[in-house]
Amino acid sequence: MELREETRDKAILLIDKLYNENDLRDEDLLWLLDNMNKKEKEYMFSLSKKTRDKYYGKNVYLRSLIEFTNYCKRECIYCGINAYNKKANRYRLTKEEIVEACKNGKSLGYNTFVLQGGEDPYFTDEKMCEIIKEIKRIDPNCAITLSMGERSYESYKALKDSGADRYLLRHETSNPDYYKWLHPKSVLDTRVECIKNLKKLGFQTGTGIMVGLPGYTNKDYVRDLRFIKTISPEMVGLGPFITHKDTEMREYKSGDIDTTLTILSMVRLLLPKVLLPATTALASIAENGRKAGLDVGSNVIMPNLTPVEYRGDYMLYNSKKSSGSESAQALNMIKNELDSFGYICNMSRGDSKMCVE
Repeated sequence: MELREETRDKAILLIDKLYNENDLRDEDLLWLLDNMNKKEKEYMFSLSKKTRDKYYGKNVYLRSLIEFTNYCKRECIYCGINAYNKKANRYRLTKEEIVEACKNGKSLGYNTFVLQGGEDPYFTDEKMCEIIKEIKRIDPNCAITLSMGERSYESYKALKDSGADRYLLRHETSNPDYYKWLHPKSVLDTRVECIKNLKKLGFQTGTGIMVGLPGYTNKDYVRDLRFIKTISPEMVGLGPFITHKDTEMREYKSGDIDTTLTILSMVRLLLPKVLLPATTALASIAENGRKAGLDVGSNVIMPNLTPVEYRGDYMLYNSKKSSGSESAQALNMIKNELDSFGYICNMSRGDSKMCVE
């Protein structure tokens, strides 16, 4: 009994230290992951939510997501649009369709546009720079976020010079052997170099992981948390691993919401000013996933403004949550939902507080 009480006291002391100092030794992070009970996790969640509120209040920033291509040259064995999935129904939006989707988003009040796609060689620097400039003509003050994989330093520079503001490039895992298993023809070092190049060029840079990968250990999560803390990205996108029926990993068990919330909470405490989405994957794996993510410190949602006829084809994993309703209807639903949760729908650019030290 006395030993259990000592363990509980240690958990609270470490959680308080993480909250007050925004860091812990790796061995202490591992101890928490190995030993926290439900009550202690709830206490940590309350502090990560309090940390979010300190810097962002109850604001939840809405980004307009446009999934502009599901062609991809990469071999990621977990992803439904990987190059080897012959069952994927491929599509590419035209420049006109992308710009029209952004105009639609602007008319609804969005001020950030997230262009997400596979690594599609069709979208050269020249094509992407034209698209970025067209979107900036709609609103020179809007924020453009790109998420289109690994490119050269020169490519990233061209995109930045054309007006792109942010870039999302998840590393998925910081374990090089595990990364190689997930991406048989790729290496982690290349991904890390890309992330560093993006930061060097002045992008507001996002990275992140999948939670609940098969065989993953708490030591792996600590390694990921340390990587994220060291890189200090302005945005961290993480959500549960969810299987896709047409991939090599279809027989594995998907990640769970409890572990995902625990890692989300720790990221918020390690990087108090970070932008932290409540991802679509989180909303897809649990009925209350979005609210649960917000309640542990998330503060970004990315409603999908991809033309409705293409949405079902951008299927990275099974059971992806998506609204088939018109954009205005979907936005009103989100606003009402956030209001019912006690949050404020904020459609400004919503730059990371890490950019204003």
